[in-house]
Amino acid sequence: MRTNTTTIKSNKEEFLSNNLKNNIEMIQEYLRHTEDLVVKIIHKNDQIFAILFLESMIKIESLQSYIIEPILRDRKDETGNIVKSYEIKNSKIISELGDSLLDGFCLILEENCSIGILAAASDDKERAIQEPANEQNINGAHDGFIESINTNIQILRKRIRTPELKIKYFTIGKITNTKVAMVYIDSIANRKLVEIIEERISGLELDSLRSTGQLEELIEDSTFSPFPQVLNTERPDRAVSYLLDGKINLIIDGSPTVSIVPVTFFAFYQSPDDYNHRWLIGSFFRIIRVISFIIAISLPAIYIATVSFHSEVLPLGLLYSIRVSLEFVPFLPLVEAFAMQIILELLKEAAIRLPTPIAQTIGIVGGLVIGTAVVEAHLVSNTMIVVIGFTAIASFVAPVSEMGTSMRLLGFPTMIMASVLGFFGITLTLMLIFMHMCKLKSFGMPYFSPMAPFRKEDIKDTFFRLPSWKQNTRPTDARPQKVVQQRISRVWKKK
Repeated sequence: MRTNTTTIKSNKEEFLSNNLKNNIEMIQEYLRHTEDLVVKIIHKNDQIFAILFLESMIKIESLQSYIIEPILRDRKDETGNIVKSYEIKNSKIISELGDSLLDGFCLILEENCSIGILAAASDDKERAIQEPANEQNINGAHDGFIESINTNIQILRKRIRTPELKIKYFTIGKITNTKVAMVYIDSIANRKLVEIIEERISGLELDSLRSTGQLEELIEDSTFSPFPQVLNTERPDRAVSYLLDGKINLIIDGSPTVSIVPVTFFAFYQSPDDYNHRWLIGSFFRIIRVISFIIAISLPAIYIATVSFHSEVLPLGLLYSIRVSLEFVPFLPLVEAFAMQIILELLKEAAIRLPTPIAQTIGIVGGLVIGTAVVEAHLVSNTMIVVIGFTAIASFVAPVSEMGTSMRLLGFPTMIMASVLGFFGITLTLMLIFMHMCKLKSFGMPYFSPMAPFRKEDIKDTFFRLPSWKQNTRPTDARPQKVVQQRISRVWKKK
């Protein structure tokens, strides 16, 4: 509907006239005579007013208390001064008036007046702020972003109380007119990076923007890479920490997910809990997460290569146990692994889509009953069940679920190469994966930083983290304007 409107606007702009009836007809025509457009005529002494609003977008109580009742009061004053609203603006352009109605404004027209008064009366129905279900932590804050872009910006401003926090708005989609906010700290974020992201978003031409995932595909460097180049989060503390590092937040109206750019590979294995625990505990769990990346990709492949080509590397007792479990299995180890990985994905998808009580039942049935049944039917070996179980657990360790899914996907080509070339195939595949990560860019910034290119100073918050008083510099992967942070001084230590 908006596509035709944009064409009219670009060819010939329409303006209000002094005729109230014609003005109402032009607004109705602009909104394609939609049936939720309400026109209320008010007679006050010798004046005639028309109040237009979309009943699906405004709050009736606000309309009655702050717009209609003040107009009906016997006061000789300009209409704009009588109306009580937190936002009032004037316009005579039909397209601007119509778009404002779609944003939840109320339009006040007057006979013999060619200017329309817009008063905000939108009905903002928001859900309560609560902790994201998919990014829970033990210590720290327990709030999360919601679907309102204004509320999300407010959450960020409450945590970063500085005039340096800058917001820039974009409107994307000829039909949906989706509002997107780019948030960054002006004195820290790299100016060239800001220009790159602004250019990519401004250059988008599409009918609708529905989610952060769609925006990610439209602006990321390598769409066909299996690795995510945008970090999506619903946690305000995580978004704020990256803002303070010189990165940029992208917020889409209607989505509770905030996109952080640019990011590195290691950012997907960092959790807010790492900084809420003592540094030794945080470093221990972070090392486990990084190791889980290798396990999730290569463990099934190592099993396939060992059984198919390199059984001599196993101790005799373990080798005998594996051979016995494989004796009556009619399928190749590769087929076993593929089948179990696909079954795992099916169970995971079923658990996500079903209601929670049923999902728990599916998890128990899938994990115990089906697993036991396929082993007893000699369709899959006992060892393969254990291997796939460890692989699934390792992939679920990643704090960002998208990276966990990418790990499981990369496991398939690794298994194929292991079934063809054994350990050499696994080595070759891992080499290609790490070469790809070294070459990959996230908005022009190195994805595998600080390992490629190697930066010694940034290692202190990668595989592990040093105590906070040791971290006096920001990560340089986003090339912030200010690399050195305010030095953390422990005056009491000197006494």
